[in-house]
Amino acid sequence: MQELVQIQLSRSNQPVPKIDFDGDYSMSDPESSDVDPGLSLVARIEALLYVSDSPVSEGELANTLQVSSRQIKQAIEVLDKDCERRGLRIQRHKNDVQLTTAPEAATDVERFLNLERTARLTRAALEVLAIIAYQQHVTRPQIDSIRGVNSDSVLRTLLRHGLIEDVGRSDGPGRPILYTTTSEFLQHFGLGDLHELPQLNPDPASDVEGVKEEDLDMIGEREGD
Repeated sequence: MQELVQIQLSRSNQPVPKIDFDGDYSMSDPESSDVDPGLSLVARIEALLYVSDSPVSEGELANTLQVSSRQIKQAIEVLDKDCERRGLRIQRHKNDVQLTTAPEAATDVERFLNLERTARLTRAALEVLAIIAYQQHVTRPQIDSIRGVNSDSVLRTLLRHGLIEDVGRSDGPGRPILYTTTSEFLQHFGLGDLHELPQLNPDPASDVEGVKEEDLDMIGEREGD
């Protein structure tokens, strides 16, 4: 090609300029010169969630990928929608996110990994867990007032299995411990976040007494899915 250029220029008695043929002359959009040709932000987030064995905060993702929290939130929404067509799900707990298998694939996963089926929770455990799940930041005295019995042993069992956690103390008399559910709770019941809990029966009360006896059965039904 260089010889052809020299021939054409020599015929016009013009000096032959020095031409560099080692550059990249592929067609490209000048407007996209600064665009990263690698993976999309959604794919990069998916990769990080895949290798993490525990929930990751949106702030940690933003710092790692050097993007804004707003971009992380938007990308997670896209990934969440995309996972609906696959065997994975995005699980949210507070400001943390985690990549998990779809609840519908639980039987296949258990069979493939030769896992024993998780033991079902007792009625008492379901009652306490339902109260904590729907109310969040609830104390043992409040739980006991609903159930009418002491819940110490049940709370210890749920804590041991990682389904609930201690998140501080109430400002009330005696400053009792406050309990909330954990990401393990979401996994156990195949929930993406707390908003997927079955709806309570309509009730104007907004305190702990708003959880009716019949409502406590709903979470048990979800465990049997």
